[in-house]
Amino acid sequence: MQWTEEQRALAQKYKRLEDIPVEERRYKCHTCNHVVDATPCPVCGETELEIMCPLDHTHCSHEVVSGIEYCPLCGAAVCPECGCHDVSQISRVTGYLQDVSGWNAGKQQELKDRVRYTVA
Repeated sequence: MQWTEEQRALAQKYKRLEDIPVEERRYKCHTCNHVVDATPCPVCGETELEIMCPLDHTHCSHEVVSGIEYCPLCGAAVCPECGCHDVSQISRVTGYLQDVSGWNAGKQQELKDRVRYTVA
């Protein structure tokens, strides 16, 4: 993913999502799938909202991509073509494809640290 200079500056300005001032935050509601400016969600009333990464645009048009990259601000998996954070990452484990969102933090970090090679 080729991050713009504005996105790189934002990632350097805030080291964690919690560092973003409350008045600048946006939230993702995973109950009704809306992006809102305040908690609780005005659409469904959900109170457990996730702080939305400012580098996320939430509209990925790619169904399947071969690789994955990670957000420089929040560390979440992103689409390598558009930078959208709403991706499901799968990996082959002992012959089966599995969604990695259920893995523990150590196993997810191991996946991030893997070196990928291409055969020419």
